[in-house]
Amino acid sequence: MSNYTKSTNFATKDNLSSGNPLKIVKGTEIDTEFNDIATAIATKADLLSPTFTGTPLAPTATAGTNTTQLATTAFVQAAMTALFPVGAIYTAVVSTNPATLIGFGTWTAFGAGRVMVGFDSGNALFDTAEETGGSANATLPSHTHTATVTDPSHSHAIGRAHQVTAVASGPTIADPQDQSSAVQNTQTATTGITVSNSTEGSSATNANYQPYITVYMWKRTA
Repeated sequence: MSNYTKSTNFATKDNLSSGNPLKIVKGTEIDTEFNDIATAIATKADLLSPTFTGTPLAPTATAGTNTTQLATTAFVQAAMTALFPVGAIYTAVVSTNPATLIGFGTWTAFGAGRVMVGFDSGNALFDTAEETGGSANATLPSHTHTATVTDPSHSHAIGRAHQVTAVASGPTIADPQDQSSAVQNTQTATTGITVSNSTEGSSATNANYQPYITVYMWKRTA
């Protein structure tokens, strides 16, 4: 783009005396002026749908401007810096460093293998930024169960024994105490019942995760 600059000062010719050859307006002078004007017009941007070349400049709007004014790169970067200040967390599903994606700042990988939880000043576990805790593996705490067994008294019947004797004429069976009239005695069971239980917890690998989705997280450090 070029500006038009007049090459011939036609007004000075009026003050020259008659007969002075410089008083004459030459065709070449007029032609030069028209060519310069044409060039300037051709290299200017149109008002309607202009196409700029080179490095066009524009005034930078103040932060928070919400109009149809053109946004310069300085305005955009200031807005992005306000959106992602130092200490901000950026998440994405691509591994590209945000310094490359958004064009500014120093970013480091953040929170590998962890999920984020909101700050809670009333809970010692969550009352400091970047405080870590928790475990990927669930562990059952060591504990003891108390077992109560009820065994009402009960009895077992005990019959009287038969007696066998041998005589010369052959074997005979004698029952000096007829079983049919035997009195059955009883004996109360006194044997105890033993109940045992585990008193220790056990580890359960990878049993403590909530439903999750993996993303890349970055923290802006500068």
